[in-house]
Amino acid sequence: MQRLLVSLVAGAAALVSLAMAPAAQAMPFGLVEDGELECLALNIYFESRAEPVTGQLAVAHTTLNRVDDAQFPDSVCQVVRQGGETRRGKCQFSWWCDGRSDRITDAAAWERSLKLARHAMRYRVTDPTDGALYFHNIAVNPRWARAFELTARIGRHIFYR
Repeated sequence: MQRLLVSLVAGAAALVSLAMAPAAQAMPFGLVEDGELECLALNIYFESRAEPVTGQLAVAHTTLNRVDDAQFPDSVCQVVRQGGETRRGKCQFSWWCDGRSDRITDAAAWERSLKLARHAMRYRVTDPTDGALYFHNIAVNPRWARAFELTARIGRHIFYR
């Protein structure tokens, strides 16, 4: 157990340094060649850019867990866009259908979101949510949450499966 905790602490420290390090070969602001990576980075950016790195990874992994689950679409972009862009309250991620601009305004947070998206897509075994498929901000208490098992509380989000 102690070895596992040491490993988790070391892994978290590596993730923090990964997220804070300058991009080795950053693409021009706003340009991402891989659509799936961009969709995941956008979800991280809009759902959790003010969260700690572990919270941002938790959002990424929840998104990826949905891709792997038969009850959700089979691609990151389809998962992020599920429910449509114009049906407020019917989409899966609030930023997608809130009617506000989806323009990136914080370059540093966007670069961090891209790095964390790449990391999550490569190293999916570091899921801090223990397989979560759902999450919400601690400021709300949705009825649907009672139907699921709480798996983690990270930053200002609660995760469920």
